[in-house]
Amino acid sequence: MSDNEPSGGISRRTLVKSTAIGSLALAAGGLSLPFGLRPAAAAVQQAREDKVVWGACSVNCGSRCALRLHVRDDEVYWVETDNTGDDIYGNHQVRACLRGRSIRRRINHPDRLNYPMKRVGKRGEGKFERITWDEALDLLTASLRDVVAKYGNEAVYINYSSGIVGGNITRSSPYASLVARLMNCYGGFLSHYGTYSTAQIACAMPYTYGSNEGNSTSDIENSKLVVMFGNNPAETRMSGGGITYYLEQARERSNARMIVIDPRYTDTAAGREDEWIPIRPGTDAALVAGIAWVLINENLVDQPFLDKYCVGYDETTLPEGAPANGHYKAYILGQGDDATAKTPEWASRITGIPVDRIVKLAREIGTAKPAYICQGWGPQRQANGELTSRAIAMLPILTGNVGINGGNSGARESTYTITIERMPLPENPVKTQISCFSWTDAIARGPEMTATRDGVRGKDKLDVPIKFIWNYAGNTIINQHSDINKTHDILQDESKCEMIVVIDNFMTSSAKYADLLLPDLMTVEQEDIIPNDYAGNMGYLIFLQPVTAPKFERKPIYWIMSEVAKRLGPNVHQRFTEGRTQAEWLQYLYAKMVAKDPQLPSYEELKAMGIYKRKDPNGHFVAYKKFRDDPAANPLKTPSGKIEIYSSRLADIAGSWQLEKDETISPLPVYASTFEGWDDPERSQFPLQLFGFHYKARTHSSYGNVDVLQAACRQEVWLNPVDAASRGIANGDMVRVWNARGELRIPAKVTPRIMPGVSAMGQGAWHDANMTGDRIDHGSCINTLTTHRPSPLAKGNPQHTNLVQIEKA
Repeated sequence: MSDNEPSGGISRRTLVKSTAIGSLALAAGGLSLPFGLRPAAAAVQQAREDKVVWGACSVNCGSRCALRLHVRDDEVYWVETDNTGDDIYGNHQVRACLRGRSIRRRINHPDRLNYPMKRVGKRGEGKFERITWDEALDLLTASLRDVVAKYGNEAVYINYSSGIVGGNITRSSPYASLVARLMNCYGGFLSHYGTYSTAQIACAMPYTYGSNEGNSTSDIENSKLVVMFGNNPAETRMSGGGITYYLEQARERSNARMIVIDPRYTDTAAGREDEWIPIRPGTDAALVAGIAWVLINENLVDQPFLDKYCVGYDETTLPEGAPANGHYKAYILGQGDDATAKTPEWASRITGIPVDRIVKLAREIGTAKPAYICQGWGPQRQANGELTSRAIAMLPILTGNVGINGGNSGARESTYTITIERMPLPENPVKTQISCFSWTDAIARGPEMTATRDGVRGKDKLDVPIKFIWNYAGNTIINQHSDINKTHDILQDESKCEMIVVIDNFMTSSAKYADLLLPDLMTVEQEDIIPNDYAGNMGYLIFLQPVTAPKFERKPIYWIMSEVAKRLGPNVHQRFTEGRTQAEWLQYLYAKMVAKDPQLPSYEELKAMGIYKRKDPNGHFVAYKKFRDDPAANPLKTPSGKIEIYSSRLADIAGSWQLEKDETISPLPVYASTFEGWDDPERSQFPLQLFGFHYKARTHSSYGNVDVLQAACRQEVWLNPVDAASRGIANGDMVRVWNARGELRIPAKVTPRIMPGVSAMGQGAWHDANMTGDRIDHGSCINTLTTHRPSPLAKGNPQHTNLVQIEKA
């Protein structure tokens, strides 16, 4: 249902009444009238023609959904979604979920930023005074010049942000945004690698495959078995622009059995699965090893595939320089260094999964052809996530399900996309990079950070700490970064980071830490062309139009960056704009798209259509198909050109990097226990494993301030009845969740949908604590409790690896 669209197919006009009773009925049904209109006046206005403007929800959920916004008197009063095409599999309607359909409540939210502001209190207090745009831009430019003059461009950092990953001109991805374009025209900036979503898997999978690709979900129509490790599209990608629709449609055609492996019984399961297998967080690699033991001992591996396409499965394909018995088969059978056979009994003790279920699962995977084995991004967001992601990939490798229709690589799903021409970026003159998760370290101890201990890339160590931060369309300064209390303390010290510029739509938790706060337009308030993200076997483009005129003093990001460029000098301004307006850039980029892809409609045709769709001409995306068909002609991007079960590069890293005793980097996809894992001695004090999950009411923290979504999906901590009973906790009780890093308050959801010893809460809730007092978070933000300590290889965020205690408040 739309934001204010009545149910039951009754026309909106029919429901409009002029009586008080009618008004009350409308309010109860969730139907909002245009602002300031009485029902009778509204009825008159309803008869007038609507202006319908195409827009899109472009937040970071992995979907891109079309919106049709009804506008009258320069206000949006009604939100619909895609109604084009014949709405069949492969040409379906890209229908927005309730988040996108609530966008009217974001556009008109009382927390919208309306004017440029300068901080007047301490960072984090949220105290600001209004200033003019000229004052703001002059202050910003002076500070930027000063930092570059004193410390060099390496001291300027663009913080990780994903509020508008769907945009093109408006795109917020730090290394692809207009902020990055500006900085590359002004000497460069300290860049980062990885993302908070995929740091570990994106780093690890290329050591196996040379890249990180999976078959499209639509290809499940060719599968006999679907095994999902922590993949939950029904909650993460639940809209018509996502893949939940494809999962259901494809299984309807193939009737594939679906097994969901997850500590939590998710909505992706929810009765649609054939089996749910609960597993302790961080132990997926142990389950894989137990399955592999059965596959090897029962002769269910695809030996010809392993011999032809892989390196390091057994002695015959072990690369030169690897130790004897350093291969995967030896590790599984107990002939390697640890001399421990990875039997189902061994795996059961670690994972909490019964032995007979591990054996049965192994036999299912070994005999079902083809099998679609995939993983979401939850399992890799652990302290041993790099090992986990490579381990899950071993199941399709062992069974020869890679590169074929109906199979998969073990990665998350990929998709078909139409041509897109992104805003070009000049090369960054600064070659140094840090992990996207390490920026607080780079503020606090920048010159101490090295390549072999902290993952600095491009040089042996950082020369200077971060002194200037750009934060465009992101809430990762505080809310989405780990250990909020520690981060707060680092940012409070103004002698460290000297300037924080935040460009955003709302007074978010992170915006409160700005020195300069600049009000941005939303994507639906300006012109842009965006492509689909994950949409199976259909690609599409959406042409966004300004839904209303700009309100107050909100400005588009292109104007803001152009004005800063102007103040940095005529050469910078010319390089940045190349003499084009935002509209001219869009036309220029689209002309390049049409030159590459003549099937595309013209610019004006696309503008009139709003959305253009195209079915994948190859039917489905199949990862590594060319390699499978002809490995000699189409080698992988690994050093050997083959699938590297044993990675010599990882062996070198493991031997040369500085690691703690509880950190593991291995050339093989092994299981390793980790800090704050299920077997950490700290469980005597903090006995529950806690992880976060992506929540339907928000996309990370986007939409987190929309009241109707908060009411529809309450923020709760999930707790098994066994753990709740021992603590005297009943469903709905307010509880305290804490560890050594912080404490929060949250209602309990007591449910058998989560396994004992494990707790979970939706990530992205807005932090709300008295930071000069007890620091207890009443907004229930999980990052009050997470750690700054990174994973060993990717130096990524292990935000699902936490130990806590919970008791009744």
